[in-house]
Amino acid sequence: MKTDVAILGGGNGGYAAALRAVQLGLSVTLVEKGKVGGTCLHVGCIPTKALLHSADLMESFKKAGDFGVVADTPSVDWPKVVSRKEFVVSKHFKGLTALLKAKKINIVEGAGRLASPTSISVEGGEDVEADAVVLASGSYARSLPFVDIDGEAFITSDHALSLEAMPESVIVVGAGAVGLEFASVFASFGAAVTVVEALPRLAPGEDEEVSKEVRRQFEKRKIKVFTGAKVTSAGKTDAGATLNLETSDGKEVSLEAERCLIAVGRGPVSEGLGYEEAGIKIERGFVVVDELCRTGVDGVWAVGDVVTQPSLNLPFPHFQLAHVAFAEGIHVAEQIAGTDSYGAVDYAGVPRATYSFPEIASVGLTEAQAKEAGYTVKVAKLPWAALAKATILGESAGFLKVVSEEDGPVLGVHMVGPRVTELIAEAQLITNWEAYPREVAALIHPHPTLSEAMGEAMLTLAGTPLHR
Repeated sequence: MKTDVAILGGGNGGYAAALRAVQLGLSVTLVEKGKVGGTCLHVGCIPTKALLHSADLMESFKKAGDFGVVADTPSVDWPKVVSRKEFVVSKHFKGLTALLKAKKINIVEGAGRLASPTSISVEGGEDVEADAVVLASGSYARSLPFVDIDGEAFITSDHALSLEAMPESVIVVGAGAVGLEFASVFASFGAAVTVVEALPRLAPGEDEEVSKEVRRQFEKRKIKVFTGAKVTSAGKTDAGATLNLETSDGKEVSLEAERCLIAVGRGPVSEGLGYEEAGIKIERGFVVVDELCRTGVDGVWAVGDVVTQPSLNLPFPHFQLAHVAFAEGIHVAEQIAGTDSYGAVDYAGVPRATYSFPEIASVGLTEAQAKEAGYTVKVAKLPWAALAKATILGESAGFLKVVSEEDGPVLGVHMVGPRVTELIAEAQLITNWEAYPREVAALIHPHPTLSEAMGEAMLTLAGTPLHR
């Protein structure tokens, strides 16, 4: 089988590359061993947010009396929650499948392997020959070396999405986006939750003030938190999971729970796929690429969770985010087609969102990063409690924080609180277009909205605060 572009993996990066390549007049064959949509659609972004929305409704009902709405004590129909999640996933899987077929993208179902820089072999099927190959084989949920993931006492996020019943108690190991989101879901539905993080704070990649606020709000929700804590051993009992920790001050702590969710990041799916044999450099299992997602082997690109970019100097392999994979897939397709409508991905300007309670959203440099980079920094911080809309919603905890260069552009925006994941798009435009606070301050934000916080923060940085 001959095609212009062969893509190994049908997740966000793979199918975005396929759609853009077809738009540019290229023939595309997409090889996928499971279902198109990948981690994001089936065991990541979409199903997780469906659970989080159900949890959000639960939190709203708990507070309904404060708003004059009389409701019985809310209860959880967990099978219905899971069923609703599956409906959302199924709907969008069917829509994506129909779109790919409508665009005349040839989808080959089967386990693929890179046979050469110009071909993908398919188990039980015909080899796919191509002028260009895109590797988009994705990632899997990592575990700890001494933990036996059995789907019962010890689970990953994959298992957590389809539990038969809500556990009474849960230990969550890892306080990145996945850990924080599932901790929020479990807590909202009544489980006793403990979060364990090896690094000194929750949400360790975020601004330090944001991390402190997340911890404050988690503890207010009766979620126990251990940071700077190393997991030394794990075991099982008839009642569930046991975990032994060594805290930052040298103390030993033992924890027990019905379930233990291991949320320590995602590893690359690359083993046994023929990458190294084809001359592609692999680092800790990740495909090494440059800023244009080129592997160093002519005609072979790689995108999404499977790649690492040493040139980015990140404390982690790569931005394992669905929206980054989309952008990489689009840019790679354009390179293959010989056009460049959108340019290379600007990783420094990628917005980040965590849908826990409280929500976290950020873009650009943190205050510490800006100072470390040598900027003379100016900061404006506005609590949501100052806004009428936040009071109306009954969600006043948290804040918006803007970091700018003194007499210069905005360098970063960091938010923790209600619905901030819906506000980050404006912050992305401000930061990526290097807008000056006074330029944004001149724009009118509608009243009453949460977005007013952005306008007020910019007025403050411009030296003309209205409400201070």
